[in-house]
Amino acid sequence: MYLTVKETAEYLSISEKAVEKLVQQKKIRALFDGTQYLINKEQFNTHLRQMEKYKQLVEEILNEPIPEDWDVKDED
Repeated sequence: MYLTVKETAEYLSISEKAVEKLVQQKKIRALFDGTQYLINKEQFNTHLRQMEKYKQLVEEILNEPIPEDWDVKDED
């Protein structure tokens, strides 16, 4: 499904100018049909799924218990 710049701005809760800037910087992939930019909505869904996976991975790492160090000696 393709969105216009206005629809994309509403979907991402940012301004239309910000969407246009991201398109110009090629941070958002878009097609130009001769009159307006069309942006594939699926690219955001993919990004959000990836971010969710990374978030889960970080949570797993942070929740992993710290192993007890068997060689803790004060050698001063």
